[in-house]
Amino acid sequence: MFVRHVLAVALGVFTVGAEAAPADVPTQGPLQSLPYTPSLDVSAMDTRAQACDNFYQYACGGWQKHNPIPSDQASWSVYGKVYAENQRFLWGILAGLSQKTTGLTADQQKLGDYFSACMNEAAVQKAGLTPINGDLARIASLKDKAALPGLIAALQERTLDRGFLFAFGSAQSLSDATQVIADVDRGGLGLPDRDYYFRDDAKSKKLRAQYVAHVQAMFGLLGDAPAVAKQHAATVMKIETALAKTQLTPVERRDPHSLDHPVDLEGLQALTPHFDWSAYLKTLGTQPATFNVEEPAYLTAMDAELATLSLADWQTYLRWHVAHANADVLPKPFVTANFDFYRKTLRGVPEQQPRWKRCVTMTDEQLGDALGREFVARTFSAKTKADVQRMTEQIEAAMKSEIETLDWMSDATKKKALEKLAAIVNKIGYPDHWRDYSTLTIARDDFAGNVARGNVYEARRDLAKIGKPVDRSEWGMTPPTVNAYYDPQKNDINFPAGVLQPPLYDPKMDAAPNYGNTGGTIGHELTHAFDDEGRQFDAQGNLKDWWTPADAKAFEKQASCVVDQYAQYTVVDDIKINSKLTEGEDLADLGGLVLAWIAWKTETEGQKLQPVAGLTPEQRFFIGNAQWACANERPEQLRAGALTDPHSPPEYRVNGLVVNMPQFKEAFHCKDGDKMVKEQQCRVW
Repeated sequence: MFVRHVLAVALGVFTVGAEAAPADVPTQGPLQSLPYTPSLDVSAMDTRAQACDNFYQYACGGWQKHNPIPSDQASWSVYGKVYAENQRFLWGILAGLSQKTTGLTADQQKLGDYFSACMNEAAVQKAGLTPINGDLARIASLKDKAALPGLIAALQERTLDRGFLFAFGSAQSLSDATQVIADVDRGGLGLPDRDYYFRDDAKSKKLRAQYVAHVQAMFGLLGDAPAVAKQHAATVMKIETALAKTQLTPVERRDPHSLDHPVDLEGLQALTPHFDWSAYLKTLGTQPATFNVEEPAYLTAMDAELATLSLADWQTYLRWHVAHANADVLPKPFVTANFDFYRKTLRGVPEQQPRWKRCVTMTDEQLGDALGREFVARTFSAKTKADVQRMTEQIEAAMKSEIETLDWMSDATKKKALEKLAAIVNKIGYPDHWRDYSTLTIARDDFAGNVARGNVYEARRDLAKIGKPVDRSEWGMTPPTVNAYYDPQKNDINFPAGVLQPPLYDPKMDAAPNYGNTGGTIGHELTHAFDDEGRQFDAQGNLKDWWTPADAKAFEKQASCVVDQYAQYTVVDDIKINSKLTEGEDLADLGGLVLAWIAWKTETEGQKLQPVAGLTPEQRFFIGNAQWACANERPEQLRAGALTDPHSPPEYRVNGLVVNMPQFKEAFHCKDGDKMVKEQQCRVW
């Protein structure tokens, strides 16, 4: 319910989620059809650059020059362009449904009403603090800390927010992948990660001061006098810093064993004597038999704070998180204050997005299957699905061949690896079964109510899974999403329809750029099944060691080559890549490119391929792969990503790969000593 999809590993394009259209695409209205951009765009190249000196500049320099970061974005990329076009297309769908009065299905009516209510900013302004007055009154009326568990449960359910001390929901059991159990994770913070509270450099200190100023401003909007608001902001910072202190770092959380601590209710209660889990669970209407506590030390620290701090301190803390969690449904001053810190200060974004973008995003978040069904019907053909399925099977065959011929893995471990590979399920485009929204009430004149009811619907849908067998057909992304992911517990790779649009997958283009781009993405997700994290799960998705000790050490030795390579790259200023954090994604990028190359050679075997626009087929393959990553990023975004993002910056997701590919050296006639030629090449899969 409030727990992240614990171990799903996405392609993780840094721009997915909220991007504007580029400067050369009009933004004054919705799209009625998706525009076309080829999967290899010669105009995006910078042919003045030398491919063997800086391949990213060569493949993407023209794109970077002609695509400055829009004023409402932290970054801008090829993926962001596809997302922006998908978003404008969804805008057209939603605007049309909101204006139609007859002939709609129940889901179409909900989509139109939800979008219409969201777009009615005047009604939001008129409602004022009404959406949160009830929650604020409950907080104010607390008589003692014993009432906190029931209140926190209710607040979590209405917002799906991790800020209320911890996250709680369903999760697949790590030790028994067939079952869903309850999951308790850390939470409680207003800054993106625990390290934001403790880094001692000047920029981090300044950012913490800006955060406290933001919290103070939000208290002011709630009606607190300036001196009181200042005192309350200091209280929030004190509590959150204490909560952050025992949280695991992003690198530590990459080890799934560090997150596996199953207990019964008695064991859970023992961790937090001052928090009544029975009262909490009663409010949610669930009685799990087993809980996985991801970070026991965090719950122990949380309980110590509950025992020590006064009721008044906790009331202050909860008031802040109610305002923060509901900022999007409150009047403009709250929306602006939220933007000013979380987007402008934290990410360097100068301007707020127009309301239609935010409303499209929220509709996708809360009615994703209903909206996805409309998107798929208009954009995703049966032929595209079949073609991508064929490409996926070719890449899996390439992985099979690679595993069989590895010189650093024993036959015993190879057998287990091949079993896991054979068990991987491919999900392409959209789910087999669409979600049922019949129990969700959507009103055309109640935006905040729609959001709250949507959250409660999702919370209860999630909690209902506990104690039941895993639904392996379920997706973790909606169909319009421009991204892809591997789920090690379900052992499946997932490619939404949104990421299979031109230029990422281009049915009009020859195989070389398509295999370089979409093939690289498929290979990336497949490699996640065997990266430093995914390799710890067996064919059924259980956290189980199927490696011989010698083979595990051999893997670590192979992977260390990549880790050491990426540790030398600079993100921004003097900040280097945290290559232990990015290890899995860097391995997946490299493995994906290797597998895509093998699959492309299989696909074109016996064909006489000709140059196009002066580029050989091999050159087109590598350029097609590189151009998915064409991007510009603000320095603030890069700094934030260096702390929390498990993906390397885009430049290194291209240049860091080709230096390990002898096929690239041959394709572009590079010489020893060129920057894109590395003496010791890395290779894992």
